[in-house]
Amino acid sequence: MPFDYKKEYKEFYMPPKNPTIVTVPPINYIAVRGSGDPNAENGEYKQSIGLLYAIAFTIKMSKKGSRQIEGYFDYVVPPLEGFWWQDGKPDIDYNHKEAFQWISVIRLPDFVNKEAFDWAIAEATEKKKTDFSKVNYMTYDDGLCVQCMHIGSYDSEPETVQLMHKFMKQSGHELDISAKRFHHKIYLSDARRVSPDRLKTVIRHPIK
Repeated sequence: MPFDYKKEYKEFYMPPKNPTIVTVPPINYIAVRGSGDPNAENGEYKQSIGLLYAIAFTIKMSKKGSRQIEGYFDYVVPPLEGFWWQDGKPDIDYNHKEAFQWISVIRLPDFVNKEAFDWAIAEATEKKKTDFSKVNYMTYDDGLCVQCMHIGSYDSEPETVQLMHKFMKQSGHELDISAKRFHHKIYLSDARRVSPDRLKTVIRHPIK
């Protein structure tokens, strides 16, 4: 059976619908930075997703090519994730999506180091004749966080965030969003195939 990060690390990918406190270790990602409304047709965000998955599947399918990555094991490509912020604001204003700054990411399997990542970029560039210069290798340390499973549309997330922040304060913590610690989301549903009221999204906020 392919290794599935969602199943093996349920505490990070399948939290309950009630807020919990969790400590997340540093994780390596395929990453693309950008800005603007993620819903914009043919916008930068949607283009970034195509770039991410091209590299993710280049690595996954390397087992069938000439390059054998040391330590390779078969795995399920982890879900799409995103770090979100708006310059000069500690909270997210969902009414102004055009002001979003974001880093769109997909987790890398543990056997992928920077050398293997650079090979995947070169391989995808050659085979797909596409510019992958925006794609980077990124390590992010969530650290201590409050998180929750949000069920519903992305626009209804503020209700879940309010519950998270109430729980955070009751447990003796405070929000620690900064220039280095972000509003973090993990997308467990494909919005193209699932109705908005059934979307599953992990919301994670850094605390101290």
